[in-house]
Amino acid sequence: MPYLYQDSKPRPAAHPGGARVTHSSGKGYEELKRECLRRGVLFEDSDFPACNSSLFFSENPPIPFVWKRPGDIVKDPKFILGGATRTDICQGDLGDCWLLAAIASLTLNEKTLARVVPLDQNFGPDYAGIFHFQFWQHNEWLDIVIDDRLPTFKGRLVFLHSAELNEFWSALLEKAYAKLNGSYESLKGGSTIEAMEDFTGGIGEMYDVKAAPDNFCEILEKALKRCSMVGCSIDTSSAAESEARTPFGLVKGHAYSVTGIEEVSYRGQQVQLIRIRNPWGQVEWNGPWSDNSPEWHSVSPSEQRRLSRAARDDGEFWMKFEDFKVHFDKVEICNLTPDALEDSTAHKWEVTIHQGSWVRGATAGGCRNFLETFWTNPQIKLHLTEKDDGQDDCTFIAALMQKGRRKLKKLGAEMLTIGYSIYESPGRDGHLGKDFFRYHPSKARSKTYINLREVSHRFKLPPGDYILIPTTFEPHQEADFCLRIFSEKKAITEDLDENVAIDLPEPLHPTPSPQETEEEKQFRALFEQISGKDMEISAEELEYVLNAVLKKTKNIKFKNLSLISCRNIISLMDTSGNGKLEFSEFKIFWEKMKKWISIFLQFDFDKSGSMSSYELRGALKAAGYQLNNYLLQLIVLRYSDEQFQIQFDDFLNCLIRLENASRVFQALSAKNKEFINLNIGE
Repeated sequence: MPYLYQDSKPRPAAHPGGARVTHSSGKGYEELKRECLRRGVLFEDSDFPACNSSLFFSENPPIPFVWKRPGDIVKDPKFILGGATRTDICQGDLGDCWLLAAIASLTLNEKTLARVVPLDQNFGPDYAGIFHFQFWQHNEWLDIVIDDRLPTFKGRLVFLHSAELNEFWSALLEKAYAKLNGSYESLKGGSTIEAMEDFTGGIGEMYDVKAAPDNFCEILEKALKRCSMVGCSIDTSSAAESEARTPFGLVKGHAYSVTGIEEVSYRGQQVQLIRIRNPWGQVEWNGPWSDNSPEWHSVSPSEQRRLSRAARDDGEFWMKFEDFKVHFDKVEICNLTPDALEDSTAHKWEVTIHQGSWVRGATAGGCRNFLETFWTNPQIKLHLTEKDDGQDDCTFIAALMQKGRRKLKKLGAEMLTIGYSIYESPGRDGHLGKDFFRYHPSKARSKTYINLREVSHRFKLPPGDYILIPTTFEPHQEADFCLRIFSEKKAITEDLDENVAIDLPEPLHPTPSPQETEEEKQFRALFEQISGKDMEISAEELEYVLNAVLKKTKNIKFKNLSLISCRNIISLMDTSGNGKLEFSEFKIFWEKMKKWISIFLQFDFDKSGSMSSYELRGALKAAGYQLNNYLLQLIVLRYSDEQFQIQFDDFLNCLIRLENASRVFQALSAKNKEFINLNIGE
């Protein structure tokens, strides 16, 4: 599918209070519910029907699922029973442990939970079979409405469910998230931090446990105290190891939640413990400090009560922090506000959001390995002016997110490998060209290019101006993206590709020349031969003239000009309005034509007779047109072929249309100016 550039002007972070209605009817939760109660019917969501397409897109259900409402499953259904807790999250027959780990972390913060899961919902007297949940998506909060029909097999829920059989908030939350992403199958496989961000609008950071900083335990402790969401996992070396159990009861490739960090007094020494939860609701660590390990015999009952320690197979367990670093590989933290983790003082970040697109042939240039196209990627200027308190540098987090890929799974889309580079600004405005990147190294960059929804990294750079280039790893890969800049002090960002400018020479006017050039004599002879004494030619005759001349030009390898091009030329140059071209008008056009041919040959680097569409920005600028990404992408979609090549005939048509458009724009501007002057005069 084609991706079109989206307005990437910096914008503030979104607030959940203004969640956007998403139902196709245009009606919100309350209105839909009132309609159902008035009509005496239970809500049925036509946007996410109770059928196989809402379950799977690549296969038929392996078992005959039956969609049932909670009241058809149990006698006394409850939305939330005794508070929403992490024990309400038990995984079903869907590979979405990453989502469940995030939901478990969500329950640790009542305020955040209430935002995602509005708590004023129930199965009471005003029950209408309709529920709603709110999720953050690319700087926007969405209100997702669902009906409460859930997939079952033999009377039991197939997917996420609570340990309490008559509690349904977690199962309905999973359904709403499946609707957001297109289907239940779309939730298979993912990163816990992805769901954490969708629940909070926060910013994620990922740590390699084996290479974590010395104060890693302190970082995790501060994150949990700030109610940040924290997940962890164990790497796999092959697909066969996915969800394989280790001798210590841990599961590889599985998403766990970190739910606590505490020190405990043990035999006269302080031991650092970490609490982990398996969203399966069972299968636990069996090493030191596990539920039934002998270490607990040396801990006082009061300490055990403080830690809420319970020896039951509920998926939650304690382990020594040193053992955690040995057995786990990755930790993901989603900072809710987000607060700095380096110091003890929580403070608000300055946030700027940019929306954009990578479009093949125009702005999908790939990483720095592909120098010929790298420079065509979107470019965002970052002004760092204020140093951190007591520091010489400026701290910021750059988070690049590819949009909507999970929902596009059913169309065969996968997560692209993405990243970004940061360069010192050369101090001039406008889109930086290829030569700049050929001779200047990056100042900083994302830690790696990886096929995750979001790549983020924390930087400390001296005050100054920088250019951030968001890219896919390979060129020609299309996606929409969202770039978020979180800075400790105010940072100013601007898109270098937003400006549209026209810088054309003054139009030439036919003036009698005392003596014709040899070239003009040849054209006049050809004109007389074709047109007759009136010296006017039609589009068909112009096609013959131009192709006859171009064939004799040695350094031009392109094909014939089309009849459409010649009609466009006449529309541009015909001042009399008779639909023909006079010789004086042709002479003026030929001067334009020679300039345009020269530009085309300049950017036809391999002398093949065609120009790479990635070079179009530079070619148009040489012709006097500075376009923003939106216009550039539209032109590339219109004029380039499947190999991202533009023939001269198409280049000519593009320039003619641009010049016609610029004339209209200038005429309108002049009229507006005249209108304003008249009003001022009154």
